[in-house]
Amino acid sequence: MKQFSEVSAAEAIALTADGTMLLDVREQNEWDRGHSPVATLVPMSMLPEGLEGVPTDQRVLVVCHAGSRSVRVTNALLDAGYEAVNVVGGMVAWTDAGGEIVADGVDAPRVD
Repeated sequence: MKQFSEVSAAEAIALTADGTMLLDVREQNEWDRGHSPVATLVPMSMLPEGLEGVPTDQRVLVVCHAGSRSVRVTNALLDAGYEAVNVVGGMVAWTDAGGEIVADGVDAPRVD
């Protein structure tokens, strides 16, 4: 497996606060239950077609539920010329580290 960069959820929270893009590769139903308010959704199932708005000239943090899909997407993005970085532990770690989440709907936001 190729070597790639990783950041902790706490580091990702700080980086996104400074404007680094957070690319959420979970599926729509997972996103709807709870996601970072600064994230951009491009489900892994929509790749590579969904990447039109993802910049190739700056770092992109890749997150999924717990970290396995984001590893695969990070590798694919690196192969395609993106500066992709995996968020270790995914949205589970994001919420554990105190990262904000919002939901699309009436239910309280959750990552499960």
